[in-house]
Amino acid sequence: MSEIKKLDIGGTFKEAFDIGLKNILSIFVNSLLFGLTFWIPYIGMGTTIGFSVGLVSKASKGEAISFTEVLDPKYRKYIGEFYLAMGLICMGVLAGNFGALVIYYAWSQSLLLVIDKGKNPTEALTISNNCTYGNKLMLFGLYFLVGFISWIPFLGPAVLVGLQASVYKQLTANV
Repeated sequence: MSEIKKLDIGGTFKEAFDIGLKNILSIFVNSLLFGLTFWIPYIGMGTTIGFSVGLVSKASKGEAISFTEVLDPKYRKYIGEFYLAMGLICMGVLAGNFGALVIYYAWSQSLLLVIDKGKNPTEALTISNNCTYGNKLMLFGLYFLVGFISWIPFLGPAVLVGLQASVYKQLTANV
């Protein structure tokens, strides 16, 4: 097993703001598009993937996020893998009872690994668990801090995407 990466709370928090502010307008527009389309069969499944994974994946690589990113048909290609991984995550979290947050953070990178790195769902769960090992408390703290600003219009969702992008970039750099 490779060396365990440790997240730096200050650096990650700063990077989350930097990424979020850089992409605030495109994240806002994509949020609106997602809100308008998530209920439409098939199209909504793709926009759900684009919104929850596509924005984060692009932001983690420093790529520009288009204003219509969530509508990109490439995300519909992964419907089966995405929802299988999501189902496995939900079952694990539900089975975890009081340890549900630990399981959630252990598998928090798996959906990104399925879409961005082309891993199969069970492989992605294992890799995510390995990547987050030793960082679950730090992840809890980072998301807890970002939760305080999530109520601020525009800024909250942008910083959340930035946080997810920063964490994913740091923890899966060698995958």
